[in-house]
Amino acid sequence: MRKSLIALIMILPFLAMCAGPQITSPITGAKFVLVTAGTFTMGSSVPTINEKQHQVTISKPFYMQTTTVTQGQWQEVMGSNPSQFKDCGQDCPVENVSWNDAQDFIRKLNNQERTDKYRLPTEAEWEYAARAGTTTPFYTGYCLSTDQANYNGIFYPYPCPKGEYRGKTVRVASFAPNAWGLYDMYGNVWQWCQDWYGEYPSGSVTDPMGPSSGGSRVARGGSYNNRVALCRSAKRTYYTPDRRSFDVGFRLVRTY
Repeated sequence: MRKSLIALIMILPFLAMCAGPQITSPITGAKFVLVTAGTFTMGSSVPTINEKQHQVTISKPFYMQTTTVTQGQWQEVMGSNPSQFKDCGQDCPVENVSWNDAQDFIRKLNNQERTDKYRLPTEAEWEYAARAGTTTPFYTGYCLSTDQANYNGIFYPYPCPKGEYRGKTVRVASFAPNAWGLYDMYGNVWQWCQDWYGEYPSGSVTDPMGPSSGGSRVARGGSYNNRVALCRSAKRTYYTPDRRSFDVGFRLVRTY
């Protein structure tokens, strides 16, 4: 017992350093972890059409939901469940929701909690939180296994190991979180961001919010249906705001 207590005391400072303070939504029970301000390199070191590396400063801390919004949380606020994978259960991510649907959820949740603090993350906030201080393609390094995220592991670049393909969503927080206490930043469902899709700015920027208008909204993180390359921290995709799909969901940010 004494050895266990000593071990716990030794690891507590490390855990505190990795994951910040948490708050909980009184309506949905969703947990949010504090993400502190900082500067990072956004984008990919491998030249791509839309992942040009540039320095980004996040000047203000914010709370990010530790998981994507679940079917149970959606139903608590909206009174219905649009998900294709209802048989997965209330603790599985809500999907088949458009960007516009996510905005309706946010408006209702803000009204129910009498606040205006809930919103989608900006694209920069999402990548900053996903990386959790890392610079590699994944916060797990250069490889991501299907024991670490839910994606299509049948197609995998050498020398990383081949994995399984589950073909559906799984319960949120089924895998270990990143160093900042965030689960499922890769795979399971794509996650809507607030931004319109557009080219990255040139040079260093602070708190970028994307273009002022556009035709498509950004989504991040990949899904159960994608190969691993689409789950990278820097990977961007985009859909029209009214598009619903069985592999697209979202997580919330709460203003600090």
